[in-house]
Amino acid sequence: MKLVLDKLKIDLQEAFEKTDIIVDDIAFEEKGKYKFLTVTLDKIGGIDLETIVEATKVVNEVVDKADITDDSYILDVVSKERGE
Repeated sequence: MKLVLDKLKIDLQEAFEKTDIIVDDIAFEEKGKYKFLTVTLDKIGGIDLETIVEATKVVNEVVDKADITDDSYILDVVSKERGE
């Protein structure tokens, strides 16, 4: 799965090539009875909710094309946490 996620990260970064969005991390985890594909995004100066919403459309399209697993999962697109 690591190789699949590494390839997906590259594909996502290419999709955001003309933006200032950075694909910080991708994780596929099982939490309880659910599986999550979590894509963490960032950009210089932070990333706001509106940008996350728009970026999710791009992420969803790339993830659908990648067809990473036959299992069902929840796609979770989040922003990188910032310290205070």
